[in-house]
Amino acid sequence: MACLLRVLRRQSAFGASRSERDSVFRLANRAVRNHSTQAAPHFPGMEYQDAICTLNTLQSNASVLQQTSRGQRDPQQQLLAMPGFLERAGLTVEQLDHLNIIHVTGTKGKGSTCAFTERILRTYGFRTGFYSSPHLVQVRERIRIDGRPIGNELFTKYFWQVYGRLDETKEAHGGTMPAYFRFLTILAFHVFLQEKVDLAIIEVGIGGAYDCTNVVRRPWVCGITSLGIDHTQILGDTIEKIAWQKAGIFKPGVPAFTVRQPQEAMTVLRDRAREIQCPLRVCPDLDRYQTESGALQLGLAGQHQRSNASLALQLCHTWLQRRCGPDLSPALPDPDTSCVLQADSFRPGATMVKGLAEARWAGRNQTLRRGALTYFLDGAHTHRSMQACVQWFQEAAAQSQSGASGAVVRVLLFNATGRRDAAAMLKLLLACRFDLAVFCPNITETVASGNADQQNFNVAVETMLTCCLDNERSWRLLSDGGDEYPAPLLIRDGPAPLAERKADSLVFPCILSALCWIAQGRDPVLTDPAQTAPPVTPSMAAKAALLQDAAHVQVLVTGSLHLVGGVLKHLDPEDG
Repeated sequence: MACLLRVLRRQSAFGASRSERDSVFRLANRAVRNHSTQAAPHFPGMEYQDAICTLNTLQSNASVLQQTSRGQRDPQQQLLAMPGFLERAGLTVEQLDHLNIIHVTGTKGKGSTCAFTERILRTYGFRTGFYSSPHLVQVRERIRIDGRPIGNELFTKYFWQVYGRLDETKEAHGGTMPAYFRFLTILAFHVFLQEKVDLAIIEVGIGGAYDCTNVVRRPWVCGITSLGIDHTQILGDTIEKIAWQKAGIFKPGVPAFTVRQPQEAMTVLRDRAREIQCPLRVCPDLDRYQTESGALQLGLAGQHQRSNASLALQLCHTWLQRRCGPDLSPALPDPDTSCVLQADSFRPGATMVKGLAEARWAGRNQTLRRGALTYFLDGAHTHRSMQACVQWFQEAAAQSQSGASGAVVRVLLFNATGRRDAAAMLKLLLACRFDLAVFCPNITETVASGNADQQNFNVAVETMLTCCLDNERSWRLLSDGGDEYPAPLLIRDGPAPLAERKADSLVFPCILSALCWIAQGRDPVLTDPAQTAPPVTPSMAAKAALLQDAAHVQVLVTGSLHLVGGVLKHLDPEDG
């Protein structure tokens, strides 16, 4: 703790008084005490939280992840170990062939694409399994049956079945246990097989080639969403290297589809498809699909969802052809062609149209309205996804503000994790003309709540807090003079933005204290902030007056899916 406080006090970024800094330090101290990495009891009970505490012991700590990013741990070996772990858990790779898998990777939009795909095929009446990551509020969100996270009882039952088999055999295998994500992947396969799903939609964790989901040998169809720069320590620092990793999910003779990509990435995807003998096609624009009811309506907001929807249509169409129609062998790529062929558009039936319109995916372009407060939540965490987030927020906020009377205040609640370029994302967010910018680490609250689902031991608390303070400093540098605000928002009516105001910024030690301060008692769902929020100093009170006097408060929560999940835990307690 002494080391942590020294790190915090070295930061010149925190533009607040000494009393405000001391408040953050004290609450950070409490947060660290409650952020324990101690192992769960050796003989846990059969309750859900006991299962989650035991699962958390499988999380890789920060030092292990640093070794991976430095290349000291071979990712290929991690994949090669998967069949052995499956066997120890009572499964075989051959059994996975019976799950009729749709395998999806990409940098941006793979979760949304899977959500569209799952909803369409569920609308057809198929029993669906859906494995995704990360979870927002509870771990069991990662494993869904018929669109719903498996219940506590079912998760607990299957968790102990898999964990027990692995634990019983670990001494014969050098004491090894699968790490967190690998264990959950094994658990998902076990659940889907036991629950006899008609198909499983599997979202890749990171990359593709060496991701543990790539133990799948014979998926029915594969998809690649929009590619960009992310996870560079693991996947490489160029779009070509990242495309090579993503194309690792291609399988011989298995049809694959991709959205339009940068030319450098498309060239790599084409070459990998040719090498693997995988028939690859590029999805058409969404407006190429003709329907009797006019333009397709999407259940997920944002223009960027159109390419995800097109990919989902192609994945579903191909899966349905194999399941219900003639087994047509896909044509392999012509070795002499230098381009990837365009996938044919088709006329979606009423079931497909309905599935697209009814798709839901929490934490992505999501809006929650609470009286005077409107929360806009989007887990954008790359440069390209933040561009899409800004476009969505500007349109959605303008629509929400249309016809409103009284002052409208805009608040940014932001955090970024890992080695992502937070300053570049914050620069994009300047276009939204926020009146206040609030920063906090991905710590849900400074008082232990007994909810182990939100615990994350992959990042040291010192690192989280230091990055948070760095983000606040970057914001102040950008808004104080590094860049002028861009042109006004596209708001024709209603109150004009406060162009002369520089966005004030504050740092809080946890998500709950930040939310309570933003709400100023106007959101009854949030708990009493007295035990978690820093004391209100004169400067903080002056900033709070802006919120108290506003007729409407618009809050954009972005930068990290883990931040969005922590916010949803408090705003949607029934789902948490």
